[in-house]
Amino acid sequence: MQKQDIDRILAELDALSCKTQKEVEEARVRFLGKKGSITALFDEFRTVDKDLKKEFGRPLNELKQTAQTKIESLKESIGGEGAAEVPGIDMSMPGDTMELGSRHPVSIVRQEIVDIFRKFGYDVAEGPEVEDDYHVFEALNFPPNHPARDMQDTFFVSSGHPNPLLLRTHTSSVQVRTMEKMGLPIRVICPGRVFRNEAISARAHCIFHQVEGLYIDENVTFADLRQAILLFAREMFGPETQIRMRPSYFPFTEPSAEVDVSCNICHGKGCNICKGTGWLEILGCGMVDPNVLEASGIDSKKYSGFAFGMGLERIAMLKWRVNDLRHYFENDMRFLEEFATSVKEF
Repeated sequence: MQKQDIDRILAELDALSCKTQKEVEEARVRFLGKKGSITALFDEFRTVDKDLKKEFGRPLNELKQTAQTKIESLKESIGGEGAAEVPGIDMSMPGDTMELGSRHPVSIVRQEIVDIFRKFGYDVAEGPEVEDDYHVFEALNFPPNHPARDMQDTFFVSSGHPNPLLLRTHTSSVQVRTMEKMGLPIRVICPGRVFRNEAISARAHCIFHQVEGLYIDENVTFADLRQAILLFAREMFGPETQIRMRPSYFPFTEPSAEVDVSCNICHGKGCNICKGTGWLEILGCGMVDPNVLEASGIDSKKYSGFAFGMGLERIAMLKWRVNDLRHYFENDMRFLEEFATSVKEF
């Protein structure tokens, strides 16, 4: 290392001029980059004798500082000029055509269901997706060791204490919170996203959406439940739609039933969509178990009620004949564009 090397670079910096920001960046790399001339002098400085370090240390630091100051000065001085070199925007030119997306099919179905039940006098209730065990299971007649808990594979957020946190497996937890807080009578629907630890396939997913309904008042009967579901089915699938109810089991309702609608594709004659039966399953329902009412502080001797729940993806699959549940989560524009017409009609 020689003093002439430092003087030579100082002279180059003194004579340096740039017209664009690009030239400034090139100069910075030439002097201060990993392979720059000043960086090379610092690398060489590490190998010089200790006696020479005192002689070259301060000049080298001053050289680096001078270079940094010069680069910053050039950046500021040509900032306006550099910006001016960027092609301007001609406001008289026609704009680029932007393709608009459409609402997601699950969102379309959710809003349609909400609007139908609002016509029937139902309010909309929502609750947290991260819930506690009490509101998801215990208050719904799932004791700690109840075998019905095995029906739902749960994502636990925390465990090891009596009331662990988890991702809700159904929106029935919103019904519990509604019964705890809302005055009677209660007539609500609870739309929302739910989570279950299931293998992803064409017919199942670990994330899906539900709409559940709850009606509690004096003298509510199973006949009221059947009529409410029939009215919904005809609003959703057409005025000629028929329903049938099959006995089933849910811990929080008794009696319970699965509900099928007449296939709106083959009109009951049998096709590959309904597997030749002429019926399509759409939801589960039942009369609210007295234990569930009592757990939320409602007198089960005076009040009764019904509840129902359906999967939004399932309804959308039936409505538009979608054969693979995974399409709803892949955000493929080719798939989503198919629903632009549905949005306009909606």
